Amino acid sequence: MLRYLQAEREHGRSQIWLSTEALIALGDLPARLNALNPPLTTETRVQEMRTDVGNPTLSAAVPASESVAREKARRLREIRMELEADAELVGMESLRDTLVFAVGNPDADLMLVGEAPGAEEEKAGEPFVGPAGQLLTKIIKAMGLAREQVYISNIVKFRPKIPNQTTQNRKPTRDEMAPFRPYVAREVEVVQPKVIVALGGTAAEGLVDYEGSVGSARMQQHDFRGIPTLVTYHPSYLLRNPALSERRKLWEDCMKAMEILGMPISTKQRGFFLE
Repeated sequence: MLRYLQAEREHGRSQIWLSTEALIALGDLPARLNALNPPLTTETRVQEMRTDVGNPTLSAAVPASESVAREKARRLREIRMELEADAELVGMESLRDTLVFAVGNPDADLMLVGEAPGAEEEKAGEPFVGPAGQLLTKIIKAMGLAREQVYISNIVKFRPKIPNQTTQNRKPTRDEMAPFRPYVAREVEVVQPKVIVALGGTAAEGLVDYEGSVGSARMQQHDFRGIPTLVTYHPSYLLRNPALSERRKLWEDCMKAMEILGMPISTKQRGFFLE
């Protein structure tokens, strides 16, 4: 890991983004090291503290934000493990058996929720990695954020089945969404985003019980467990309907999210149309 970081620095990079899995692994590292090495005695700790007085880098505590992120990553891992062990969900005959959980920053201000994984997401084990996911990444970048800075999840964590299925996908039914809703609620409780964006009608139905059109839902105010929730079009809709007018609507919803987050919006962004 040190060699990798040194190589990144040599290439002029001063920071890297870490996935949820990486944060979890780093959070577990102290416990693993303690298992390999006996704890220090009080006398040894005092001596090390004296040694570190002249070196602020060595004596500095872990930033509170990093500690919070590690704890949230740990709690999200617990949710994932419960999902994997949930006999009701794993045994649902209408869903496939590969879990696709979530990705991104466990301490994100912005949470994006889709409907269910497709073939490419199932293969990668990560939500929004296909063409719709690539468009979503561009949208996030246009907002002035990186994919690694937001938290991305789905209402349903397994790919819905289709007879003789290959790469075909379908949206989940209301009955398929229902048992996942408590888990999604717990994800929201852990992450505590400042705003949630429901991508598409299925996500709106699963999060805020809205069964109307996305066009009407996006013009209304919603909330999920007290957190402002915006409804907008799923990126896959824009791939099927590439009209600039439709892309502009999604971008307007993104700017609403930016306003809630207190993010500055430039003149260029206000006149922007998603490509």
